[in-house]
Amino acid sequence: MAHAGIKTVILLSFVLAVGFLLVILSCALWGNWLPLLVALTFVLAPLPNALFARCGGDDFSTEYDGSGPVDLGRFITASVVVTGFALPLVLAHSEIIAPGACAMSIAGGSLVYGTILAYSATFKEASSEFD
Repeated sequence: MAHAGIKTVILLSFVLAVGFLLVILSCALWGNWLPLLVALTFVLAPLPNALFARCGGDDFSTEYDGSGPVDLGRFITASVVVTGFALPLVLAHSEIIAPGACAMSIAGGSLVYGTILAYSATFKEASSEFD
């Protein structure tokens, strides 16, 4: 996607707003604000990938695509995403939050994280041959 238009930005912002709405409603409808932690985990999930993405190897090594810091960033991101899905399930299993709040929290968190991934994939800068 070389040129993402204003329609893409509007669609992504709408999906992000719906995701945050679901997370906030999962807190407000049942009077327990612990599912709000899920939104925090999904917002923070892409940060390790963003921080460690530039720590790759040199352009001359062809035998291995990744490097230690890049793999560490992916591992931390995966851990945070799994935490975002597992936290509401654990809270619902221990009856701290309602099962409906768990479902709404997971759905809203998935929309938030999916929107962040779609935005970063859509507006990713293409690396030129001479960088």
